Amino acid sequence: MEFSTLIVLGAILLLLFSSIKIINEYERAVIFRLGRFAGVKGPGIFLLIPILDKMEKVQLRTITMDVQPQDIITKDNVSIKVNAVLYFRVVEPEKAIVEVENYLYATNQIAQTTLRSVLGQSELDELLSERDSLNDKLQQIIDDHTEPWGIKVSSVEVKQIDLPPEMQRAMARQAEAERERRSKVINADGEFQASAKLTDAAQLIEKHPIALQLRYLQTLNDIAAENNSTTIFPLPMEILTPFIDSFKKNQEKMSS
Repeated sequence: MEFSTLIVLGAILLLLFSSIKIINEYERAVIFRLGRFAGVKGPGIFLLIPILDKMEKVQLRTITMDVQPQDIITKDNVSIKVNAVLYFRVVEPEKAIVEVENYLYATNQIAQTTLRSVLGQSELDELLSERDSLNDKLQQIIDDHTEPWGIKVSSVEVKQIDLPPEMQRAMARQAEAERERRSKVINADGEFQASAKLTDAAQLIEKHPIALQLRYLQTLNDIAAENNSTTIFPLPMEILTPFIDSFKKNQEKMSS
């Protein structure tokens, strides 16, 4: 066999082996034949026509992408820095290759601009208290932009909101004032409830005077339990009334 024949056979075998492709379960191959889209293949083993076919691999697994921190001015003119994380996956590999030059870079840029736009229309209190609704809004907007590229955005999460130091101090003072207000409200409510209970007790004692005597005996029992040598006897004013009247009459006689 001539040397040239061996070279030709070797080249044919090399082309044959290079045409055999294997891709994983989570991948797809977008095939172009003479520059035109020829279909999507995979997973597993398949053949490409040497020289004529070109393959682009696309992953179908969910991709986690960090959105770089963005400087944002909120609706109430507070400067903050916000970063987020984006979860998405390719659902139509041919669109991800044909419709956009670099779908990863394009998705990241859309996420950054949307993050600045949406959060810039919200006040600081909304960012801190209504994060779930803002996440849903971000996910819907970004998903609408990436849908023509065959990309499905499953979730967007705002990870961290960095506040300027002066705003942190102001919020700390606000939280302290709020806690003090709640303390005063709770104390006033307790005083109100106690006064209401005392009013009810007074009305009950007025209807049943014997209840006052029972309360007096209970008080004596409490004093005795403390090993106190002092015993206090309450003296009803009704007993002193005759003596007071007699004293007043004597004073009137003496004065006259």
